[in-house]
Amino acid sequence: MLKKRIIPCLDIKNGRTVKGINFVGIKDAGDPIELAKKYVSEGADELVFLDITATIEKRETLVELVSKISREIDIPFTVGGGINSLEDAAKVIAAGADKVSINSSAVKRPELISEIATRFGSQCVVLAIDTKYVDGDWQVFINGGRTPAELETIDWVKMAVDLGVGEILLTSINNDGTKKGFALDILEMVSKSVNVPVIASGGAGSMEDFKILFTKTKATAGLAASVFHYGEIPIPKLKSYLITNKIPVRCK
Repeated sequence: MLKKRIIPCLDIKNGRTVKGINFVGIKDAGDPIELAKKYVSEGADELVFLDITATIEKRETLVELVSKISREIDIPFTVGGGINSLEDAAKVIAAGADKVSINSSAVKRPELISEIATRFGSQCVVLAIDTKYVDGDWQVFINGGRTPAELETIDWVKMAVDLGVGEILLTSINNDGTKKGFALDILEMVSKSVNVPVIASGGAGSMEDFKILFTKTKATAGLAASVFHYGEIPIPKLKSYLITNKIPVRCK
């Protein structure tokens, strides 16, 4: 069995790490460079950097900050937010990102997926999907979870993988920041519908939530923010807990 990955997420606003609940109520969570270094020392498997207001503010990702972080870490590094073109993707990869995460820009122009995959390989293309349970179905939202995209999540996942996406980062807006557990139903549906890795995001509040995620779904990674930023779940302790529960993870 492939080892499950534990991934901290740095949501960035104005150069600082922040966190909210259900995509609102944003609060400061610390310096991103210091947090990144801490996560490497704790044994995080990867790191995700999302410039959460770049798309809304119609500006480029904070490339200089990406470069500073990449020089301090030696684990796979995914960067997203404000990547609207092949040129944007090239800039963050040149700055040290191993993978780029695209979200709203891919919904608006799906061929961007193929353009990045053709240039850098599918393994570099992560499709971030913000999904919300509305009127009995899981729908895709864009622009930082503010705007419905008139797309069903499963349909979009399948289309995107056909276009060249190599990994899915699925965030449940309903669960985000609530610490009540991951959205297991949509995660399992997505995991079963495509043959690329799926990162679960939104709702982690305890070590048991990660155990349930990995035993009840085929998700290959669990991503979280505040529980790691504020020390509520130390990554070494989480990995020991998962090993005790016979869930394979990488150890330092």
